[in-house]
Amino acid sequence: MTSSENAATEAGETAAAPESERMTFADLGLEPNVLQAITDVGYETPSAIQAATIPVLLEGRDVVGLAQTGTGKTAAFALPILSRIQPGEGAPQAIVLAPTRELALQVCEAFESYATHLPKVKLLPVYGGQAYGQQLSALRRGVDIVVGTPGRVMDHMKRGSLDLSQIKYLVLDEADEMLKMGFAEDVETILADTPTEKQVALFSATMPAQIRRISQKYLNDPQEVKIAGKTQTSSTITQRYTVVSYMQKLDALTRVLEVENFDGLIVFTRTRGDSEQVAEKLRARGYSAAAINGDIQQAQRERTVQALKDGKLDILVATDVAARGLDVERISHVINYDLPIDTESYVHRIGRTGRAGRTGDAISFVTPREQRMLKAIERATKQPLTQMPLPRIEEVNATRLTRFDDEITTALGETARISRFREIIEHYVRNHDVAEADVAAALAVVAQGDTPLLLTEADDAKFDRDRKQASRFLEDTGRDDNRAPRQDRGPRQRRDDLKTYRIEVGRRQRVQPGQIVGAIANEGGLSRDDFGRIQVRDDFSLVELPANISESALESLKSTKIGGKAIEIREDSGPSPRGKGWDFKGDRDRNDRGGDRGGYRGGDRNDRGGYRGGDRNDRGGDRGGYRGGDRNDRGGYRGGDRDNRGGGNSWDRDNRGGGRDFGNDRADGKRKPRW
Repeated sequence: MTSSENAATEAGETAAAPESERMTFADLGLEPNVLQAITDVGYETPSAIQAATIPVLLEGRDVVGLAQTGTGKTAAFALPILSRIQPGEGAPQAIVLAPTRELALQVCEAFESYATHLPKVKLLPVYGGQAYGQQLSALRRGVDIVVGTPGRVMDHMKRGSLDLSQIKYLVLDEADEMLKMGFAEDVETILADTPTEKQVALFSATMPAQIRRISQKYLNDPQEVKIAGKTQTSSTITQRYTVVSYMQKLDALTRVLEVENFDGLIVFTRTRGDSEQVAEKLRARGYSAAAINGDIQQAQRERTVQALKDGKLDILVATDVAARGLDVERISHVINYDLPIDTESYVHRIGRTGRAGRTGDAISFVTPREQRMLKAIERATKQPLTQMPLPRIEEVNATRLTRFDDEITTALGETARISRFREIIEHYVRNHDVAEADVAAALAVVAQGDTPLLLTEADDAKFDRDRKQASRFLEDTGRDDNRAPRQDRGPRQRRDDLKTYRIEVGRRQRVQPGQIVGAIANEGGLSRDDFGRIQVRDDFSLVELPANISESALESLKSTKIGGKAIEIREDSGPSPRGKGWDFKGDRDRNDRGGDRGGYRGGDRNDRGGYRGGDRNDRGGDRGGYRGGDRNDRGGYRGGDRDNRGGGNSWDRDNRGGGRDFGNDRADGKRKPRW
């Protein structure tokens, strides 16, 4: 470092990371065996956080490192610890605390790779979800470095199986995440139970007041190193988005997968159920895909992630918590199947790609109602997201033909098998007087099964319609007052792709159709066009929604509240509508004799139709309706409503439920479908 940087270090001031282009790991003063391990894995130039932090830690000084995920923090503290540790003392000398088991495993793996020439150093990850037996056995035999989550470390401390009395080095990795996950008390208990004389390194992406307080209480005159960045996301990541409706997402995903040239890929969903469902449908379409979420057992999660690292698995469908700390170098693409509920989660998601100087792609599916979140993401990342059209059939067909050509070329190289089939084809041609080209075409038809090789214009029609409708909603942020009033379209026609659902709110709760649309659309990720007819009764309402809406989406909607009352949505048990009215028996309110008089009406200020079911004494009806973008709308969906808290699930950090392992479920042994 320069003299000015040394001066700053001596004075305890915040030091910006030095320029590391001129520096190599050989310049940092690492122990020779550690340096050899770094050389073996091909690392030569330290990152900014490594160049600034390693010399300070080697001097024995405490450090506070402020840097985003993916900047090389693990090596910044692991290399100095391995350079200074004296293995074989019988009790742990170093402990690293990480917020999640995934990150704990990742950190432990990094230590192992850097300690390949230090055979006497013993490492142990301790985390929830793994049986105690293996961890207890290792602790009894003696370990030098423990990497663990605060909860499991605390458990071992209470059992008396983890002795922290000889700790010389303590690291808090992603300290802000540990606080967000509720580990503040555990972290302070662990810090207080370690010797006063020790070296502490605290790494965090942000510095909230609680982190600052912990630093002041438990660190001794720390050197603060801050990695300045113009943006929160790597400039090597290309960020794009496409506008889709909720029901269009799966088809959009498969089209993107067909035309994008990806290596490893992560698809992020908002719920556990959706992660399982998307992975299952991708496998059914010929992709090598598996899901990880809070319901998957830890052993299965580890096998799935390892399969992704080894190239045996190409697509991982994950929730935010499950993917926290995931570090797989071959991830070239991240797809946000569902946008996250906050911008910080977005940054963490796309940080799974574009790591270690590589380029990466992040593609987000944005529904018409998520334009506010899209703008928030652009403000948070300080980078614009480029809109991309959904791949057209010409692009998809061109990709399929190229893949088809490649597979024919590969097959022609298998001379032994070709020779055998050539005899069969020649025999067929002689006996049926058919051209060889026709026989080859017939074989291709047999091979493709029910999946057509090429898409048709009909396949593109729905995409075009949905794309135009979605784009219109995304761009139209307000109503044009000079526009002519919309004409009354009359009652909505029944659609075969919809089912009728019952919700337990109605006129007595002063519910209007616009409120129903707003709440369900926001919580369920639906667009206006996903709704059919809505009928508000005295104590309940009937809503037509997509027939193929997932069970997990319905489950998450049950607790959605309108007017302070949970809607408790379920499929209506009454018979199909009869005649022109919309008449239900099973779940019907017998005092409600009215019919559906108006229908679901657009957004014009002169729209007073609404729903006028009920008896002849009912003069009010529902007069609101769903009121698109009218600034005078007082009832409908309001994108920025401060009472909107929906859109995501919370996960118990100790959830260790079971699940299915799809890591070895391979459709045809290939990464991509044949066509």
